[in-house]
Amino acid sequence: MDPRPSTILRIAQPLRSLVQRFTYLGLVVAAFGLMLIGKIDTVIVDRVRAEVINGTAPILDALSRPIQTVHELIDTASSAIDMRAENERLREENVRLLQWQMVARKLQADNTALSKLLQVVPETPATYMSARVIASARGTYGNSMVLNAGSAHGVRKGQAVLGEAGFIGRIADVSSRASRVLLLTDVSSRIPVVLEASRARALLVGGNVNRPRLVFVTPGTRISPSERIVTSGDGNAFPAGLPVGVVASVTDNSIEVQLFADYDRLEYVRIGDFGLDGLVDRHAAGDAR
Repeated sequence: MDPRPSTILRIAQPLRSLVQRFTYLGLVVAAFGLMLIGKIDTVIVDRVRAEVINGTAPILDALSRPIQTVHELIDTASSAIDMRAENERLREENVRLLQWQMVARKLQADNTALSKLLQVVPETPATYMSARVIASARGTYGNSMVLNAGSAHGVRKGQAVLGEAGFIGRIADVSSRASRVLLLTDVSSRIPVVLEASRARALLVGGNVNRPRLVFVTPGTRISPSERIVTSGDGNAFPAGLPVGVVASVTDNSIEVQLFADYDRLEYVRIGDFGLDGLVDRHAAGDAR
């Protein structure tokens, strides 16, 4: 029997153990040496780092391509699933819109026939002008805004001012190049309104707070929260149907209204000319020009 393999194994085992111990120690010494070199000469370290990055960049790029491909496939699959759900939602919404279109056409035909039968006087088409809010004063003593449009641009006192969500106030003062809007929350604001569900008429009164109140409500009216409120058109001051807000709370002492308009976010508004003169002094407006 040849004893040489067992002899080699007995000699190799201590050598392997010794190599393992000194390898760990060598790595620690090498790391410590690199730290010293980095502190002593940063230029050499930067060059070495740059060369390492240049050398490993192709490898990292090659390794990242399969991962990127997998991510793209996952994104494509997710987009396809989302697109399918979105198409299904749009299909259902389209069916509902077609149903409402049929109802709207029937109502339009009925309205046209009834208007001809009753010889209803048609309303004057409204014209609008856009203006930018250049100043705002909202506090305990007043709630108003200043616009960069005045009598030189066709603005008149009493005209309705609308934001993106609905009616916000009326033109209170006009100069040649600017105008002041009296907001619905101002203590001097009084707007005739109507509740859409119950058709009860009331007066929207500001109090220099965020929520104006309803007063002079038709007696016996049952008012529920979230009921929409629009302008009534009484007094020929504003057209009927301008959205104002919803009933926020109903108590024995007051009925508060949450306005649709967010005054803190208003940057541009529309000034509407509805051909009404309930609050417009046309002779004064002509003299101002």
